[in-house]
Amino acid sequence: MAIDYGDARTGVAISDATGMLAGFTTVIHSRRAEQVLAELARLIGEHGVDELVMGFPRNMDGTEGLRAELYRAFAAKLEEKTGMPVHLWDERRTTIEAHQILHAGGKKMKSHKKTVDAVAATLILEGYLTRKRRGGK
Repeated sequence: MAIDYGDARTGVAISDATGMLAGFTTVIHSRRAEQVLAELARLIGEHGVDELVMGFPRNMDGTEGLRAELYRAFAAKLEEKTGMPVHLWDERRTTIEAHQILHAGGKKMKSHKKTVDAVAATLILEGYLTRKRRGGK
């Protein structure tokens, strides 16, 4: 499961049984971390998730930005709630790429809000799965 955590919306992508591609996506609409954690835990159980990867904000130069501490804290809460380690994944440019994908698919910018976080989570998941297949950690 890949998570694109955000202030108002959290994108989620879950791979198919083969671990090759995203088979399920959704967006959790909540500003409350506890509600997001509860929904993630429900999805983990419902889909038999056995690995978690979460987008992690870095500046374009690779340094950690102001939001990094918030994301580390959320990842720690998610680990505590699920008992599963959370792999932090550099999410630079995923939202930009998600907007480009939606735009190329003919979606108007106004309608991107509904799905951009799920698309970004899919990009995080695909990047992580590709690295795993190539023998990366």
